[in-house]
Amino acid sequence: MPPKEKPYVLLVAEAIYSKVCEIKKKNPELTTINAIENFIGSTTYNEISSGKFHDKLIDKVSKKKIPKETIRLLHIQKDLSIKQLIQYPELYYAKSHYPLELSQRAFDHLWRMCESYELWCKETNQKKLIILNLTD
Repeated sequence: MPPKEKPYVLLVAEAIYSKVCEIKKKNPELTTINAIENFIGSTTYNEISSGKFHDKLIDKVSKKKIPKETIRLLHIQKDLSIKQLIQYPELYYAKSHYPLELSQRAFDHLWRMCESYELWCKETNQKKLIILNLTD
C-alpha cells in the first residue's frame, strides 16, 4: 500500500521532528528531552516561532489548487505556534536552569508536534520514519 500524501498541516511537525532527530544524531548522549530543549533557539525554531515558516509554506501552498479550509487551518496553526513558541531572550532562570512557564509551554508544544508526526507515520504504516519513539 503506497503511503498517504502528507497533510499540509503536518509539514511543520515534520520539520520540528527532523531537526530534533538531527540534534540527537549529532549528540547521541542527549535524551529526547534534551534534544527538544536544544532545538529551542535554533534557526528552524526561530522561523516557526516568528511565523516565517508558515508564511513561506502558505505562499507555496496557495499556488496549488487546495481547499481554502486548508489555508485557513495553516493560518490557525501559524497563530498557535507563534503564541506557544513565544520568543524571549532568557527562557530559563539564570542559576537554577529551571524552566520558566513560557519555556515549558514551548517545550510541550514541540513535544506534541513530534508526537503528531509519529502518530501520522504509524497511521500511514511508515514506521521507518519513527526515530524518537515518543508514542510507544
